[in-house]
Amino acid sequence: MFEPALSPDLLLAVWRLLPRAQPLASLLEPLRRLLGLEDVGLCGVDAPTQQLLCQRARQPCAALALDADRLQRLADWCHHAARTPQALAELPWLPLDAAGSWVLALDGEPPALALFTATAGTVDAARRAQWAALAEPLALAVELARQRRRIEDLEALSERLREQPVAHRPVSGEAIVGADGGLRQVLERVRLVASTDVPVLLLGETGSGKEVIARAIHDHSPRAAADFVRVNCGAIPPELIDSALFGHERGAFTGATTSRRGWFEQADGGTLFLDEIGELPLAAQVRLLRILQDGQLQRVGGEATVQLDVRVVAATHRDLPAMAQNGRFREDLWYRLSTFPIVLPPLRERREDLPALAAHCVRRAAHRFGVAVPPILPADLARLAAYDWPGNVREFAAVIDRAILLGEGRRLDVATALGTAAASAPPAVPSAADAAPPLATLDAAMREHIARALAACAGRIEGPHGAAAALAINPHTLRARMRRLGLDWRRYRPL
Repeated sequence: MFEPALSPDLLLAVWRLLPRAQPLASLLEPLRRLLGLEDVGLCGVDAPTQQLLCQRARQPCAALALDADRLQRLADWCHHAARTPQALAELPWLPLDAAGSWVLALDGEPPALALFTATAGTVDAARRAQWAALAEPLALAVELARQRRRIEDLEALSERLREQPVAHRPVSGEAIVGADGGLRQVLERVRLVASTDVPVLLLGETGSGKEVIARAIHDHSPRAAADFVRVNCGAIPPELIDSALFGHERGAFTGATTSRRGWFEQADGGTLFLDEIGELPLAAQVRLLRILQDGQLQRVGGEATVQLDVRVVAATHRDLPAMAQNGRFREDLWYRLSTFPIVLPPLRERREDLPALAAHCVRRAAHRFGVAVPPILPADLARLAAYDWPGNVREFAAVIDRAILLGEGRRLDVATALGTAAASAPPAVPSAADAAPPLATLDAAMREHIARALAACAGRIEGPHGAAAALAINPHTLRARMRRLGLDWRRYRPL
């Protein structure tokens, strides 16, 4: 009877070689000796290149590029194969001739390792038991290898941070993701202006990270040890904005029983960040201009002049020159604020930062939710890169939070999270004609059309009989539209 003990050589080989992208052939010999089989092979996913590598003894390694759909199908297949032996023939696009083979797949994201033999009839009951006994210790070896790689990555990151220029390293607040990518030019302008006291105007779409850049300006300035005070001008009622910003004296208005320092005085010696500056009423704009010009203010209801030393950083997503032309923003204030403008690119224009941003948001969310940091699959990154992110970094962080929660803290469910994001976007309002029934929105009509194509093609996207071919569009384009419209191809697969 075949009853070999589990070889520690195999576990050691997995631990040493798997995370270092060593050839799969290095693992075959201890595996072959353990099982007593000649025709044994390995499959593994190389995450950086998104390739499936298949290796047999004395044969060249076969490689197959995986798109997001195939990687997800392989992950689902390994999840089930880890519990019930299945034929590799269920994945006909694999570069293998493995009909009738016995398979052991390690359930992971990405699936780390699949052990298989292509020779039918060579696996008896004893070998089958030994085959199944490999799952737990190999999974442990793979997980330990991953944890070791994470430790090495953290050590490498720590070393890079020690060598990193100070101008790119935040002293407090949030880390700046993209300092070496899409935000390189922004950080260069921060370096140029941080040591001065000139006003800075941050321009960019909502959620593009203007507060993070404002904090970076403060942190790298001579005022870093003083306070950084953030004020959202759009969140303060117009009747209270003067008192909130500039303070008031006792008896200045009904209810003013004591004197109060405003935000400007509280930021004295430090930096005042005026977010949504375009929402500031015109009367308050006059007071702000005086502070920028003279460094002086008078509290509401007061006569004494208060001398200030405040660095002002303002931010807006509005077109201030157009507002100045329309009389809704003082032109002289616009000139003063725009002494040194910094334009922040939207997230869709710096997609090279998405992997680092995803890692940052996943770590932060996992810490906040009290769960282990889940891995980020290449398929997850592909889905994130295909979305346009109208809400920029703020929406990106919300999707990552939702993906961790939907994955129950063990994995990222990016597909469902993005579907929820697309479905929760404000719907377009259909135009109604007096004598005609209301028209469906363009998104609703497109969603119904794509759903009909998916139903007709049984959920298949690619290939000559797929929905993409039926709709005459690229499969990647179709997937992007499905994500935006909240469509899931699995709903249309036959049971």
